[in-house]
Amino acid sequence: MNKLEYTITAWPVNGLPATLADRTRRIYDRLAPVYGISTKLFHSRAHRQALEISGIRDGMRVLEVATGSGEMFRRLVRANRGGATLGVDLSPNMASRTQSRVQREFPASQTLCQAVDARHMPFRDATFDAVFCCYLLELLSSEDIARTIGEFHRVLRTRGQLVLVLIGQNKAAFNSVYRVCGKVAPAFWGRQVEQRVPELVEASDFRIEREATVRQIFYPSRVLVARKEAD
Repeated sequence: MNKLEYTITAWPVNGLPATLADRTRRIYDRLAPVYGISTKLFHSRAHRQALEISGIRDGMRVLEVATGSGEMFRRLVRANRGGATLGVDLSPNMASRTQSRVQREFPASQTLCQAVDARHMPFRDATFDAVFCCYLLELLSSEDIARTIGEFHRVLRTRGQLVLVLIGQNKAAFNSVYRVCGKVAPAFWGRQVEQRVPELVEASDFRIEREATVRQIFYPSRVLVARKEAD
């Protein structure tokens, strides 16, 4: 058993089905027209912090996984006007809305956003200089988190950066509310994994170099910046 397999088996049962992908896709397709409101209220500060500490430079090849409403994707395109910025989301409606808005706002930029399952991405090995992923891993089972992090590792070049934004777990009252919400609507809320994900990241041959905690209204987030180790 390798260190990644050992880490997965050490996780407690999380209560999620093996995958919620189909239900999650349907829910987020329906919410695509209004999901941007939630992003502005609870996620935008963490997005800004993630970009600030990521160290990305204009001219890179950058991928965002789980673009959602596109708020973070637009930040990345704005910072990477001379490079190529790609985005994927499980929801076709989310991906389509993000692509349409980016084309209007940044018509000269090299961008593409499409509907893709993060567990099986259609990119060649070592394609990207940086991969961003915000608030996705909470919606995956332990096995799917490991598979997705493995995909991040595969598509990143050696020494490339992985930037994760996770729902924080440093507020007991928030955690209690979130557990209830996760039981009521697991395909939308998922469950918190912030305290466990660093183990999987490091077990997947990444080294965590920087991190930050952010709170917006009552909503806590944790930002992790990791680098893919040399082969």
